[in-house]
Amino acid sequence: MSTLAKQGSITFVGNVINGALGFAIVMLMTRFVSPSVYGLFVLATSVILFMQVFANLGLPLAIDYFVPQYLEDGEHGKAKGVIVQVTATVLITSSLVAFALAVSASYIAELFQEPAMGVGLLLLSVTIPMLAIYNVLLTSYYSIKKLQYRVIMRDLVRPIVRFTVTAGLLLVGYGLLGLITGYVVGLFVAITIGAAVFVYKAWNLLTADIELVAPGPLVKYSLPLAMTSVVFVLMGHVDYFVLGFFLDSDDVGIYRVGYMLGSGLMIIFNSLSPVFKPLIAETRDDIDLVEERFRIMARWIAGITLPIAIFLSLGASSYLAVLYTPQYSEASAVVALLAVAFLFNVTFGGPDGSLLQGLGYSRVVFGNTLVLFGTNFLVSFTLVPFVGIEGTAIGSATALFLVGGMTLVEIYYFDGIHPFTRDFAKIVGSGVPAAIAGAPIVYLLESDTIIVAVLPVVVVGTYLLTLIVTDAFTDADAQMAAEFSPTLRKWIPSR
Repeated sequence: MSTLAKQGSITFVGNVINGALGFAIVMLMTRFVSPSVYGLFVLATSVILFMQVFANLGLPLAIDYFVPQYLEDGEHGKAKGVIVQVTATVLITSSLVAFALAVSASYIAELFQEPAMGVGLLLLSVTIPMLAIYNVLLTSYYSIKKLQYRVIMRDLVRPIVRFTVTAGLLLVGYGLLGLITGYVVGLFVAITIGAAVFVYKAWNLLTADIELVAPGPLVKYSLPLAMTSVVFVLMGHVDYFVLGFFLDSDDVGIYRVGYMLGSGLMIIFNSLSPVFKPLIAETRDDIDLVEERFRIMARWIAGITLPIAIFLSLGASSYLAVLYTPQYSEASAVVALLAVAFLFNVTFGGPDGSLLQGLGYSRVVFGNTLVLFGTNFLVSFTLVPFVGIEGTAIGSATALFLVGGMTLVEIYYFDGIHPFTRDFAKIVGSGVPAAIAGAPIVYLLESDTIIVAVLPVVVVGTYLLTLIVTDAFTDADAQMAAEFSPTLRKWIPSR
């Protein structure tokens, strides 16, 4: 609990900063370039992120599974061997994939009938090996449970540098080229600083006598997750591909803004997941302890995420108009649908199946991700020609609900684990009064700015009051709160 809280709080702060800077970057883009240019950039980066999954073969995911186990057993040489072997392999494979993408850039642009996309892909192809090393660094931080270093690289350096470079280039009128240059420079600087910090902070590990490990177990664990990552990343970007195929690039840009706002609920899950998987992996044979940790994480994710989902869903149109521009209010239904779907999915293990990964069920995760992608693609491809961008939102929401339910069934079938307790029910039930209290704010107030300011106060205040009235806080919650902050602990009534 201590490790989960301390490391989770570190990543939460980083995710908040990264999220704020990410929103700031998108707000900057939507004010300086048209939705069509922004949509073109989204399509190009979606292709890059999809191709980089083939480039790293899923091997970085083996680092935060095997390294914690080797470190727990005192085998530092093998832990170093895993990191070195993975790094060398992904450097070779990612360079080959980058070259292939550069050669085929014009053909991909023709497929989407966007000629300018070819130039964007050619310039962005250099980021594929960069992203491979970036992912190796991230999982290396996860494996030693020192996530403050990840925060420096991922949540501070990269978005700050990207925002600064992008803003400067957009101000002098560089448009799409400015967006691409900011993306590349931000990634390069982040990797440089992140690598230097990791070498300095993990010096004892990196100076150990290297002991190469058998590649078989690495590949056996990583290959299903590599295929999972292919499908999962495609799942995350299939919406843009489908929209780009049927509609125009401005529709892609509008949907991307709505998706970003709706998926903002991932911030809590993303804060706990990096440390949650290693904690599960190192105690995977103690099912009682695994269930305890799962229930704690599920309660805290649901408890923090639920009120956010409520006020985002109710005030989606106002938030889009104020944070971006009124033309993006068209994505309000997208925000509402995705907010509810992500809330359900992340509470029970997340779209990447971090609990199942930690327990070693990589093939099950792969199967779930196939279902996730297949459902999303089929529903989206069927509905987009008839209902536009809402069709992709319905496809994503349907897939997230389905796989979230499958995960619950699977972990109960394999290990008898479930998160459902009376205390968990109180967390979920407290959302009903909060939603009832927030609805009149949206319908009675006319100013979007006032709605944006007042709605969270009403919803969160009502939610917290209901938690207190229903005696929803437990001793475990108080202990968790104390790990975050002694001051916060004083405000948490416990039994």
